[in-house]
Amino acid sequence: MAHIGAALTAIFMLSPLVILVIFCFSESPLLAFPIEGWSLRWFDKAFSDPQFTNAFRNSMIVTGAVGVTSTLTGTLAALALAKLPPRLATATAAALSLPVMVPPLLLGVALLTFYSTWIGLPLGLPAVILSHLVFTQPLVMLMISARMASFDHAAVEAARDLGASPIQSFFHVTLPMIGPSITGGTLIAMALSLDDFLVTFFTIGGGMTLPTLMWGMLRKGIDPSVNVVAVTIMGLSIAATLIGFRLTRYRG
Repeated sequence: MAHIGAALTAIFMLSPLVILVIFCFSESPLLAFPIEGWSLRWFDKAFSDPQFTNAFRNSMIVTGAVGVTSTLTGTLAALALAKLPPRLATATAAALSLPVMVPPLLLGVALLTFYSTWIGLPLGLPAVILSHLVFTQPLVMLMISARMASFDHAAVEAARDLGASPIQSFFHVTLPMIGPSITGGTLIAMALSLDDFLVTFFTIGGGMTLPTLMWGMLRKGIDPSVNVVAVTIMGLSIAATLIGFRLTRYRG
């Protein structure tokens, strides 16, 4: 019975995604069964739309910048935490991770208020990138910190004893050992950035990313081209997340 219940639960959770993909290939503009024919017209309509091209470009800019920046800052923070006493490191990591625990809606409103009334930062892609770093950088830091908890510091000390400088020991010993965690954390951070809607909605101003484009399309009406945008976001996010989990050997 347990296996049957698990199978039914999996079917219930995955069936909306399967239906979403199926309707991308429907010939009819109506999202209803039975499907009268199969076509790629909605992919052509979505990919040839200048709004889609602009939103896709913006998403890639934001995702790339967030991935690079959160990797640099998250790695440096994790390396710094590894040198602190355990209690202080735990307290510091908890404090830096608070934005991850805040609901995205509240985080978006707080960031909008902060940019508009405190520092006068115009809304746009730079504001979106900074906003995404608030919740992606702690994630990268925590993933690398978890790797540093089991890090073999004796290897670094041996390299130093053999004459390696601190920079040489970092690039030839430390970085190769934590490299998979860094790459995995980067991809997962990029997946979260790509998929975010609420924080982006409050901070992007007049621009669009793929999630905000899909929201605008849904307000005008639903046709299979909306599904194409959704499947594009889903495919990119799932691919980046799975690769990230694989590289970090995540078992949570």
